[in-house]
Amino acid sequence: MIKYAITGNIACGKSTAEKILSDNGYKVTDSDIIAHGLLDCEEIHTAFKDFDVFDDKKISREKLGRLVFKNEELKKRLEKIIHPKIRSEILNFFDQNNTEKKLFISIPLLFETNMEDLFDKIIMIYTDDEIRLQRLISRNGYTEEYAKIRMSCQMNQDEKAQKSDIVIYNNSTFEELKKQILMSVE
Repeated sequence: MIKYAITGNIACGKSTAEKILSDNGYKVTDSDIIAHGLLDCEEIHTAFKDFDVFDDKKISREKLGRLVFKNEELKKRLEKIIHPKIRSEILNFFDQNNTEKKLFISIPLLFETNMEDLFDKIIMIYTDDEIRLQRLISRNGYTEEYAKIRMSCQMNQDEKAQKSDIVIYNNSTFEELKKQILMSVE
């Protein structure tokens, strides 16, 4: 089995890459979705009980995000709880799908969380910063200021590209992205 990481910074097109792979018969999972499912664990409730991050006694991803992306100490507190759990879920995904020839995990914070050791190949989706900024503003409704804060919380794209096995540039059309992705995993 070949274990692929799909990485890239916010709004680069990882979800689109996941869909392309999935539509072509590959098993794909998304570490962001894994993380969202883990937010309501007791450890996170306890760690953030004194902050306005709850809606009807459940963690609000939007409120939690706005809090931690403006406070490095709280961001590290969240990451210390959630990253080991994500790692464990990725390993479970590999175990549950061990008959597949190729498996894909979308993991934006691959290098930031030091999870490279879980993968055989790393594919990075690289999209120019201005395109990503405009996507965040239009897609997520972020202000330019908040979009830039979110973008600055991740490792520089050029640094990620140097650490990746395959770099796919997503500054063009969907068809071009699809062609590059499928060629890179054949």
